[in-house]
Amino acid sequence: MSERPLRVLVVDDQQLVREGLTALLELTDGVTVVGSAGDGARALELVADHRPDVVLMDLRMPVLDGVTATARVREHFPEVAVVVLTTYADDESIAGALAAGARGYLTKDAGRAEIAMALRAAAGGHALFDPLVAARLAEAMSRRATVGRRPGRLPDGLTPREAEVLGQLAGGRTNAEIAAVLYVAETTVKTHVNNAFAKIGARNRTEAASYATRHGLTPDS
Repeated sequence: MSERPLRVLVVDDQQLVREGLTALLELTDGVTVVGSAGDGARALELVADHRPDVVLMDLRMPVLDGVTATARVREHFPEVAVVVLTTYADDESIAGALAAGARGYLTKDAGRAEIAMALRAAAGGHALFDPLVAARLAEAMSRRATVGRRPGRLPDGLTPREAEVLGQLAGGRTNAEIAAVLYVAETTVKTHVNNAFAKIGARNRTEAASYATRHGLTPDS
């Protein structure tokens, strides 16, 4: 008895891309496309209707973007995996998608075999990344290990993550840039910033940056 086909929902705001991906996947053994959507809001409706195994998700879309749609799919339909297929491979896009719960990240240079492999990996609970994305992840993890090394006890009850955030803030990075460096959501960075400010008594980012420099919390300290 043959295995059940992998059920996939295709989401992309460009009709030509949607149709091309659908045709491509329909030619792939063991894969069935159960529907397609042009924005994240419609994608959520179709996920509720069809309960696919995997959603192949674009990032930049109208109405509801791919990162937000991914987070909502994972929140409301945790059994459904998401693989991102996008033109963008910058740190912020990668960080946002992974923080939202994407289980794979490919660029649109990927071929049919690579896409099919990523979809099957995601459905099996594993992750597969485009080589460029994997390289950026490795680089980010290296940076994270560097900023995470703090000698001795941290001052004022700061947690290691709050100290990391303050160190990045002292380097002039925005919350979005810090999120990309640490591979967390921007809302998580905002929470750490607020908590750190309360602990150290900083009223603004300038005071916080000065504190981080004085206490050796910057990455190159």
